[in-house]
Amino acid sequence: MTSKKGFTTKSLHAEFPKEDAYNALHMPVYDGVAYEFGSAEEIRDAFEGKHFAHAYSRTSNPTVEFFEKKLCGLTGAHGVVALASGMAAISNALLALVEKDGNIVASNQLFGHSYALLKETLPSWGIDVRFVDMGNMDEVGSRMDSNTRVLFFETITNPQLEVVDVSELCKLAHSKGVVVVADSTITPPYVFNSAQLGVDVEVMSSTKFMSGGAAAVGGVIIDNGLYDWGHLPALSCWADKFGKNAFLTRVRKEIFRHLGGCMTAHAAHFFNLGLDILALRVDRCVENCLALGEFFENHPKVSSVNYPGLPSNKYYTLSSSQFSGKPGAVMTIDLDTKDKCFEFLNHLEIVRRATNLNDNKTLIIHPESTIYCEFGDDEKKSMKIRDTMLRISVGIEDAGDLIDDFNQALSKI
Repeated sequence: MTSKKGFTTKSLHAEFPKEDAYNALHMPVYDGVAYEFGSAEEIRDAFEGKHFAHAYSRTSNPTVEFFEKKLCGLTGAHGVVALASGMAAISNALLALVEKDGNIVASNQLFGHSYALLKETLPSWGIDVRFVDMGNMDEVGSRMDSNTRVLFFETITNPQLEVVDVSELCKLAHSKGVVVVADSTITPPYVFNSAQLGVDVEVMSSTKFMSGGAAAVGGVIIDNGLYDWGHLPALSCWADKFGKNAFLTRVRKEIFRHLGGCMTAHAAHFFNLGLDILALRVDRCVENCLALGEFFENHPKVSSVNYPGLPSNKYYTLSSSQFSGKPGAVMTIDLDTKDKCFEFLNHLEIVRRATNLNDNKTLIIHPESTIYCEFGDDEKKSMKIRDTMLRISVGIEDAGDLIDDFNQALSKI
């Protein structure tokens, strides 16, 4: 038998951290809050960090631990921390990496809530954020200085679907000693090897593909073990004591613990099951995206189609090389006017009008009037949010049924 196993095989056969008393095939859901120790010395040593043990489920939980170790094995990462949401993953990672008066250079094409965190919340805590065009290497480099700690971007932006050159951005950042943090929510580990391209820290909303179909909310921080944390002001004292584990230890023992962004055992249970079928779902969703893309490209009422997996897309070659030819399952289309977008939405029968990505069901939303409704017109324009754009998260339905539904709705506008 070959020693190199595939993604799904590794997920299905991940070993439990401890032997189960009843030899369960699936990790049980440990809903308990506290865990007993055999002696005063044992609980003391656990609290002092001399050995790992579960003490209180706000800081660690057996079901969550299994999810973290399972994902760590699938990615080959140094370590993983699971949190309550994708936003918790982003905020915890950045707060652990950047000290007051440090700065972050970030993409100007971000998911609305991520953009708001960086534009409004972090500056109020003394962290400067500089937004740049990640496709312009000269601009990216020029905005970095001696206080820049993090370069932050999405592998494929949501909902603009711009693809960044991850390898080149990592080379540029590392030449200046800057940590690379990539949000790879749209491109999960099955299609994207972040460490191979030089990403130091990966953050994801596990709510999406990992949940197995919009079953739970969660997020993950993945440390690829590539960066020497002793070179980072926010982690230098942690590195003196914990070495390669400095970042993960600060997240767990300070940021994560103090802000309380813990993942629940029930959420982790859904993610453990979801990882087992992630590859199957990704393949089906990408297949459906390609079928829908061809349909939309040939429909006279659709002004434009944007999906990096289409040969006509300007990011096709880059996305093919970075994401194994499977650049997620989110696409956008443009109609002539905002009114037509609303009319079209109201005629859909199978496709659900709902926010979220990578549900088993196909979802559609008008970003300009929903996720970005709190932003001014100038900000929307700078982020390339058009009022004629519709975002589609493609699910696993039969492609013919999806095409029929989109076709009948388009015929009525």
